[in-house]
Amino acid sequence: MALTSTDETDLILPLFTGMQENPRFATFLERLRRRTDANHIGLIHHTHDWTGGRKSTYFAGENLSRRAAETNSPDPFETDRALFEQLRPNRVYSLSELVEHDPVARAARARRMANLGLADERVVRITDGDSFTAWLMLARAKPCSAADSALLSNLAPYVGIALGNLVAAERDRLLARINALSLARAGRGWMTFDLDQRLTAIDPETATYWEAHCGTEPRIGERLRGLDQGTDRELAAAMADLADDPGRPARAVLLRQVPRMEALLMAMDAGSEDPGDILALVPLPRELPADGAARLAQVHDLPPREAELAMELAGGHSIAESAERMGLTLETARNYSKRLYAKLGVRGQAELVRLVYESTAVLA
Repeated sequence: MALTSTDETDLILPLFTGMQENPRFATFLERLRRRTDANHIGLIHHTHDWTGGRKSTYFAGENLSRRAAETNSPDPFETDRALFEQLRPNRVYSLSELVEHDPVARAARARRMANLGLADERVVRITDGDSFTAWLMLARAKPCSAADSALLSNLAPYVGIALGNLVAAERDRLLARINALSLARAGRGWMTFDLDQRLTAIDPETATYWEAHCGTEPRIGERLRGLDQGTDRELAAAMADLADDPGRPARAVLLRQVPRMEALLMAMDAGSEDPGDILALVPLPRELPADGAARLAQVHDLPPREAELAMELAGGHSIAESAERMGLTLETARNYSKRLYAKLGVRGQAELVRLVYESTAVLA
């Protein structure tokens, strides 16, 4: 039996918007419960891709897990989880079919459900084969019907699409968090501009820095303020060039002299015939992290004071300046530097600074 237009409005639409709800899919599950007169509608969702194996349980009606705990009964899903994982995808199973070839196990399952006040159930396993497996379950105190099975069977493909969208959205969110954290730790910010040089997005770190050091608040939908006329013209020309040919190499622009702030401009849609926003990667000036010396010492097995000297030198200070800042004699600082060069396999201060900046010591 195919889904009706009413089903599409009452069930499918809230299913696809349900990932935005809290708890998720609440409207879809409650409407399905009312439609079938079920005591319980459950959706158990397991992810098993690189985002990490997580189990999420959504339900409408009676909370079977809580009732099982209150009556000292086994959880109806976890007890027979091995059976549920063996179900053929997209086929609806009845209570008797779950353990079709084992009458003892079938009777035990029926008793466990009876202890929860339930007489029958229907379940369908849904999976994309790679990133998730889910079970849509219907349980109630009276026998289920063929119409219940038909409804779950028809809904299963749509539930699979909705859960696939959810997994993809979660993956994108995780990637965005990783990218944002990586850029922030590396002292890099970003801005995006449309082809009219208006700001379309900016990361919080860059917005805070710009407002604090450039005297103006970056505003979405407006051109970047705080630039002199020459820089504004150069920025416009660079963006126009990238818009004309998104495949052009990235272009560096000096945004401000004081504080010094550069941007590396590139087309976000390089390779596309339709020009899109321009991405500006921005190195954010900042002090080296306070615990950078401890990280350097940990990785390279250095004494703490030698690691501190390495960080001072990486910060642009001379041997004499570093010695004064650390409260050392110049001779002691020179001895430390010689030991550093030998232990780290570098041939001088320049190579030492390069090693430090290629290490985790400079990450915030």
